[in-house]
Amino acid sequence: IAMTDFKTYVDQACRAAEEFVNIYYETMDKRRRALTRLYLDKATLIWNGNAVSGLDALNNFFDTLPSSEFQVNMLDCQPVHEQATQSQTTVLVVTSGTVKFDGNKQHFFNQNFLLTAQSTPNNTVWKIASDCFRFQDWSSS
Repeated sequence: IAMTDFKTYVDQACRAAEEFVNIYYETMDKRRRALTRLYLDKATLIWNGNAVSGLDALNNFFDTLPSSEFQVNMLDCQPVHEQATQSQTTVLVVTSGTVKFDGNKQHFFNQNFLLTAQSTPNNTVWKIASDCFRFQDWSSS
């Protein structure tokens, strides 16, 4: 890839990532039942070290979480080299910020998403292949 092409690719990836992040946290806070639509069928979530895999398990897990208010303070993204992803267009998205779950104190968190582009005849949809969430402060809630 020529350098200019790569820069364009990075810019596109980051625009997609920003859109995705807005949708993800708004869905998490306001329409949680729809959240698993953002995940691939075989997606894995690592939540503070606990693995959850597949849409049914994800649905059950998200159901157990209290209602949330997420505030994203930082967003970073980078394309992942095609050789590492079987030629799937993939972007690593890293977010951090604060979250308050109902009945708990506010926590700092960071979250890493691996997003892959799923092409349909009409458009490209980004889906989560892997999601890793971690509280940054270790104090008990």
